[in-house]
Order: sequence, then C-alpha cells, then structure tokens
Amino acid sequence: MGKFQYFTAVSLDGFIATETDSLDWLLNAEETGTEGRIEEFYAGVGCLVMGGTTYQWILDHFEGEWPYSGTPVWVFTHHEMPVYPGGDVTLIRGDVEEFVPDFLRDAGDKDVWVMGGGELAAQFAAAGHLDELILTVMPVILGSGKRILPLAGGPRQLELRESAAVGNVLELRYVLKPSS
Repeated sequence: MGKFQYFTAVSLDGFIATETDSLDWLLNAEETGTEGRIEEFYAGVGCLVMGGTTYQWILDHFEGEWPYSGTPVWVFTHHEMPVYPGGDVTLIRGDVEEFVPDFLRDAGDKDVWVMGGGELAAQFAAAGHLDELILTVMPVILGSGKRILPLAGGPRQLELRESAAVGNVLELRYVLKPSS
C-alpha cells in the first residue's frame, strides 16, 4: 500500500506561498540544482490530492496539456471550479478521512502526493494519514505567508530519514511520528 507524502518547496522561514498565494519567489528562483528531482519523485506517484487554492493556481498559470496527465487528481474545494481540459480531475467536498480509500485505490501500488496546500496537509496529518514530509528548502526568506503545515493540537515529532544538499537547496525527508 502506498504512502501519503507531502512534497513541497518551502522558504527557509517555513512558508510555501506569500499571503496572496503567490509562488513568484519560487518560480523566479535561480537554478537550484534540483532539476529532474520532481520527475524522479513523480514516477512513484499514483494519485494527487490538492486543495482548491493550489488547483486554482494551476488553472491560472498553466496552458496547454494538463501537467498531470495519466494521474488521477482529487481537489478539495468549497467552490464550483472548472475541470482542466484533458485532466482526470475529481472535485470533492468533505472530510479527508472519508476519501482515503478512494485515494489509495487510485494510487494502486504507488504513493499519494498530498500536493498542498499546507492546510490540507495539516488535515491529513491530524487524521493520521500523512506519512512523510519531503521538503525542498529554498534559499529565500519570505517573512510571512502561508505556513508549510499549520497543525492544530500541539507539537508533532518528526524523524529525519534523509537529508541532502543539492545545488543551492536542502532536501529533507521526514516521517511523522504518531501523535501522543
């Protein structure tokens, strides 16, 4: 059975986007040395799950072919949204827990990529369905913005499984320990 993995880029001070959901700080970053790493990760992904803000960002910034062709994508949203042409996209409302069997079915023997944002990843963690955090720490300080994992209910312990300096960034892989 696959794992639930939250794979994201993060600023050194723990933000994944600005207050206005801008990713310009990431998209305009100098070459980092991580080119090809996302493709390597994506090869192990059988299903994507994202929030409505992340999906809207994709709708606003991508043109042409759906970037996740061949992979089922589930979008948690409270709003009516269009389905990207050619995308296997399912718009859903509700609690993370009720859809876990669907995500695992779609992933098959691969992993589920909890793409973001941080609030959705925190819901997976709170429900006990977030196995790994895979972070690409970018050499930038935003000062404020959307937190990487705005967890409620107190601290969560992590276990570092891998770390690597790759070019100008730091890649970290953590396993979430069970809440006590």
